[in-house]
Amino acid sequence: MEHQIRSPSAVEQIADRDLRLFALKGTDDLGRDISKLLAHPLSAHEERDFEDGEHKARPLASVGGADVYVIHSLHGGPDQTANDKLCRLLFFVGALKDAGARRVTAVVPYLCYARKDRRTKANDPVTTRYVAALFEAIGCDAVVTLEVHNEAAFENAFRCRAVALTAAPLLIDTIKAIVGNEPLCVISPDLGGGKRADLLREALETTIGRPIGKAFAEKHRSAGVVSGDLFVGDVAGAICIIVDDLISTGGTLVRAARAARAHGARRVLACVAHGLFMPGAETALADPAIDRIIATDSVPAFRLPAGPVRDKLDIVPAAPLLAEAIRRLHGDKPLTDLLVF
Repeated sequence: MEHQIRSPSAVEQIADRDLRLFALKGTDDLGRDISKLLAHPLSAHEERDFEDGEHKARPLASVGGADVYVIHSLHGGPDQTANDKLCRLLFFVGALKDAGARRVTAVVPYLCYARKDRRTKANDPVTTRYVAALFEAIGCDAVVTLEVHNEAAFENAFRCRAVALTAAPLLIDTIKAIVGNEPLCVISPDLGGGKRADLLREALETTIGRPIGKAFAEKHRSAGVVSGDLFVGDVAGAICIIVDDLISTGGTLVRAARAARAHGARRVLACVAHGLFMPGAETALADPAIDRIIATDSVPAFRLPAGPVRDKLDIVPAAPLLAEAIRRLHGDKPLTDLLVF
């Protein structure tokens, strides 16, 4: 599978007067990077906080009849919770629609509540579906996200257009620079992530022109307790690439890395789209079973202090992929090679 992500110098300039780009507070840096790649300025807007915790956001540029893209990554902290960011984004989308925008697309690199996509216990909420209903109710025309937890659940939850981009093309160049010509194996840390691991493995095979092995580790989670000891795949003497959508505390990746080491892996890389690095990650991921960690900047690594985990972390910019998606959406061009299948 070939992925066409353009380099910054190769991204076509978008000078269309009908295009508007906005980046809300907390995603300013990513918004500016996307704006530069598209050679199209961010439009002005106002965000105001009130003493009682309420807020408002409004466009300061005219959006009547425009094709509008609002960039906002819905991770928590350090200044706003995920709920704060979701609420601000929804209200801003509503303001854009009220101001006459022809089409509004929410570009949400990290989508909050995407992990709660099914019932695992009696009377559980299916929060992904409720979030989708909020976007639809406010009039959002499309939602674009990166490496969603479960692409089928994401697409089924939304009635507006739902675009799930794969992080594979962002990660491949960094992986290639690390692994050289050594034997490789791609590992899914659980059965549910098998499709994600296969996508990266196939794309990497196409890029480097040689076969790559596959393996998976067993994982069961109940009430926050993770169990499962089964490991399937031949990893002896190989550099192993563990692929997941995100890192939270790092326990899942460390379990898979230790299993791969026990079965003869020579080195282990952990590759994710979203590095949340919640408390405890700085300890768990310091485990020598993991040699390198590769993550995009969809979530800035603000929670991760200086130390051994920071030292083995490679941050890959997400802006080129998101800019390319916006360029194609605005031009009504296909996204096929950028999607999670």
